[in-house]
Amino acid sequence: MPAGVGAANRLRAPDQVMTLERMGAAFPTRLSFMRILLRRLDAEKARVTRPVWEIDDSGFGRAVYSATLSGHTYSLVAFATPLADDKRTDRVIAEAWDASFALFDGVPTRDDLDRLEANAPKQEVGRFEPSELVLSRANKSVRLFEHVVERLASGRQPDGDMIASVGYLMRTTAVYGNGKFGIADRVVLENRPGLDGPFQAEMLTVWLIRGFTHDLADHIAKARNPVGAVRLSAATRRNLGIGNATGLGMAPFLVNHPLLLNNWVRARETALARVRAVEHADEGTNARVRELIARAARHVRQWKTDDARQKARIATLRRELEDVRALATEDWLSRPYPWDRMMKAAQVWSVETRELVAALLLEPHGALVDDLADDMADRVGLALDPAMTTGELLALLREGYQWALDLDSDAPDSTALFWYVSEEKLEPRLGWRREEPGADREMPLDIARQAQALHADLCATGPARSLAGLLLEHP
Repeated sequence: MPAGVGAANRLRAPDQVMTLERMGAAFPTRLSFMRILLRRLDAEKARVTRPVWEIDDSGFGRAVYSATLSGHTYSLVAFATPLADDKRTDRVIAEAWDASFALFDGVPTRDDLDRLEANAPKQEVGRFEPSELVLSRANKSVRLFEHVVERLASGRQPDGDMIASVGYLMRTTAVYGNGKFGIADRVVLENRPGLDGPFQAEMLTVWLIRGFTHDLADHIAKARNPVGAVRLSAATRRNLGIGNATGLGMAPFLVNHPLLLNNWVRARETALARVRAVEHADEGTNARVRELIARAARHVRQWKTDDARQKARIATLRRELEDVRALATEDWLSRPYPWDRMMKAAQVWSVETRELVAALLLEPHGALVDDLADDMADRVGLALDPAMTTGELLALLREGYQWALDLDSDAPDSTALFWYVSEEKLEPRLGWRREEPGADREMPLDIARQAQALHADLCATGPARSLAGLLLEHP
C-alpha cells in the first residue's frame, strides 16, 4: 500500500474535527438532514397535494399540504394571520406571528383544522395532541415579500439581486418537536420508516413551509391582478429558501444528546474516510469534482455579509478556491488515491477551505456513503455501567476530556457566561456571570467545570471502587 494511504482508512481525530472553529466552518453535505429527506422523497416519487386552500385575497386564512412518505401520509397545516407592525419581532418573547404551522400525522378533518386554528397561532400557550408531530411559526421578510408580490402582480419576476440579498420569503422563529407543548413524543416516530432519522419530521415541515410561502406570494399577486400576474419561475423558486431567526435551543440539545452529535460527526467522518480510501477515480467522478469546485467558487462569490471578520474569511475562501481549481487538473486527479491526496494538500489552506473540500469530495460518492444516513439516530441511549471501577472511569475521562481538565476554570474568561432558563418563556438563555443575576440557577451545561469536578472526586477515591458506590456519595 502506498505511503499515507492507510491514514485514509482512519477517521480524523476528535481533537481535530470537534473544535468550535472546525465545526463552525463545516459545510452541508449529502449526509445533512434535509438532503437525506429530499433523497427519500425523490426515491419514492412522493407527491405533494393541497387538499385545502382557504386563503383570502389578502393572503390570510388556512391551507393544508399532504405528502405520503414510506406508506404514511403527513400534512402541513398552515395558518396565515394579520400581524400589526408593533407586534412583529423574531425574538422568542413574541406572542404573534405572520404564520403558524403544525405537521399533522395523517390528513386532518374539519374538526382537526378548527381545533388547530384555535391553538396553533398561540404556539406555547395553545393546546395540542399527539396527532401533531411538529409545531412551528414564521414571520415574513416584509420588504422582500412585498417586493415579490408587487413584481409578480405586474407581470415580472422579482429582482435577482434583492432575492440574493435576503433569500427567503419567511423565516421560522421556532420549529418544535419531540413532545414539546403536548405534541407527539419522539417514540411515535423513532421506528417509523421515512421519519425515523434525526430531524426528518422537522425537515419535512420546513420543506413544506417553503412551498407554502411560494404559493402564498403567487396567490396574493393573482388576487391583485387576475389577468396580468405571473407565477414565481422555477429559477426564482430555487433561490428562495426558508430563513431561520433563532437556534439557541440547539446548544442545550447537543449537550444533552452527546450520542446524537457523535453519530452525526462519525457518519460524516466515516464517509470521508471511505472516499479517501478510493485508489482510482473514474473519469466521470473526476469531471464531477472539478465541476463542483467551479460551482462552489461561483456560489461563494455570491455571498454577502456586513461582518468584517466573516467578510475577510470569505475573501480568503474565494482566493483559495482558485488554488483548489488549479490543483485539481485531470492529470493530477488521474493518479492513485486522488481524494486522499487532495485532503492532504488542503492542509495549507484555511479551515473553511479544508471543510469545503471535504464536503465537495463526498458529493459524487453517494453509492459509497449514503448508507451511513441509516445510523445517525440514537437507538441505544446513554447507559450507565454501575460495575465499572472509578479507575476505569478516570482513564476514560482523561482520554476524552483532557481539553476540559487543561482549562483554567479560575480565569475570568473561562466562566464569564452561564446558561439559565428564562422564567418568562422557559427558553435557554446566556447570561454574564459577573454582570447579571441568576448564576445561582445555572443550567448544568458547564461541561468543562463538571468534568473537572468529576476528576477531583475520582482522584479522591480508590481506583477499585465501583461507580455505583461513587454515585451513592455523589448522586
